[in-house]
Amino acid sequence: MVAAADAQNYAQKLGITTDMVVQELGWDEDTDDGIRAAVEETIGGEMLDEESDEVIDVVLLWWRDEDGDLVDALMDAIGPLADEGFVWVLTPKTGFDGHVEPSEIAESAPTAGLTQTSAANLGDWSGSRLVQPKARPANKR
Repeated sequence: MVAAADAQNYAQKLGITTDMVVQELGWDEDTDDGIRAAVEETIGGEMLDEESDEVIDVVLLWWRDEDGDLVDALMDAIGPLADEGFVWVLTPKTGFDGHVEPSEIAESAPTAGLTQTSAANLGDWSGSRLVQPKARPANKR
């Protein structure tokens, strides 16, 4: 039962709820199957891959130091994102292969038109939640 409780906790930490459409980008052999299982259990199905053309509620972007240009990856991730959707950049924690400095995410997000709102501790991975800024209403004079 501990595994089930951890799984539910991961999905809750990520703000993922039943029937959300979740896309997974950057999957590789090192991704955390516990996080993946928690998300799929919560949404009641499989996550979509990069080939999907659906509108996405949440993007889980597994990202490592050697994966390339984070700004480009974020720009690709937000293309199909719903207005209220968000991106989680999941990176290996300090001391693990592929660790990404938090400053890289903090610098890349605004360049891609995103704002960092929170962070999550997810076992051997860290998550940074990025959202699209809300449009400001025009000033009425």
